[in-house]
Amino acid sequence: MSLLTIILNILLPPLAVFLVHGIGTEFLISLLLTLVGWLPGVIYAFYVNS
Repeated sequence: MSLLTIILNILLPPLAVFLVHGIGTEFLISLLLTLVGWLPGVIYAFYVNS
């Protein structure tokens, strides 16, 4: 995991997931979790991108 991915995981979780996996199920789940609450989105982004 690069430094850019780590920073994006913290600041913009859906963007980080999009850059690694593209538009798909992972991106939509990340977007939904980020809209519900920022912390669940960050946790999911770290989980998916690790």
